[in-house]
Amino acid sequence: MTRVRCITEMGMGVDVHGRDATKAAKRAVSDAIRHSSLGFFRMIGKTANDMFVDVTIGVPNPEAVDKEAVAKELPYGTVTVNAVKGGLEIASATEQANDPILIANAAVIVSFDKD
Repeated sequence: MTRVRCITEMGMGVDVHGRDATKAAKRAVSDAIRHSSLGFFRMIGKTANDMFVDVTIGVPNPEAVDKEAVAKELPYGTVTVNAVKGGLEIASATEQANDPILIANAAVIVSFDKD
């Protein structure tokens, strides 16, 4: 079947202390979906569980992202999370020892199988 992209949302999440890529990624996904209410399912004969949700997370250290934890931020659908090199790490202030800020970017794409 062919998938049809219906929604694309973008978000940003930050871990100010700790350099935790998963925490920043979860916040980025939450930011992306926080203001969305998808009410068009009935119009196309689908339910929220019929959707496919593909998440791409950009962080400086993609191997550090717990993809299962990030997927739990999304309450419906078949969720796939992919972490890639991206985002931003801001060096610590000179008076702080090794406490950089980590910024994650998220793209959340919702698709449905075309009947």
